[in-house]
Amino acid sequence: MERSESRRELVWLGVFSVAFGYLEAAVVVYLRTIAYPEGFSFPLKTIPPLVLAAEVGREAATLVMLAAVALALGGPRLLRLSRFLFCFGLWDIFYYVGLKALLGWPASLLTWDILFLIPVPWSAPLLAPALVAAFFVGTGGYGVAKRGRVHASGWHWLLGAAGATGILITFVWNVGALGRGGPPAGYPWAIFGAAFAAVVAAFILAVARTRSYNKSHA
Repeated sequence: MERSESRRELVWLGVFSVAFGYLEAAVVVYLRTIAYPEGFSFPLKTIPPLVLAAEVGREAATLVMLAAVALALGGPRLLRLSRFLFCFGLWDIFYYVGLKALLGWPASLLTWDILFLIPVPWSAPLLAPALVAAFFVGTGGYGVAKRGRVHASGWHWLLGAAGATGILITFVWNVGALGRGGPPAGYPWAIFGAAFAAVVAAFILAVARTRSYNKSHA
């Protein structure tokens, strides 16, 4: 019964996230048609203050909507976090799938993009956020399937938090260059690789500990 509930929940969360990703892509098609009729590229053009404020507000509203879906279904904190990660990951992936279908962009996974504007511009080649999004789908899906009963230790959370911090640092690595109106100066792949390995390792260790706990309490 519980497994069936988790499967049904993941299906409908997936439907929502894919549709939301397309909706996000459609909005960006309108923005790029207006601001970048010749095609999106760096260095970025100056955006009118009203449009910039609207874009920041849209990003904030997107996060609120994803969180609202995760919270509305209730359950333990870890289950609600798992839903959010699952939805966020699928939404992000299908946002870029939508852009590829509608605009033929990005040209490759190494194409640069602005990821977020809150609180400062985040930028990276798309391969980096794509890996993070895929990781979110996997970890979030696992957490939903387990109904939030994942037995991670404090060390696992600490390792994961350290890795997540490292990834965030790489995403804002070029904030200075972008602030000066220039293109990104380069991406710190070594830092990203180490940080991403840390979050993956934390997840694997947490899964192993959960399996060990379940066996000992079977």
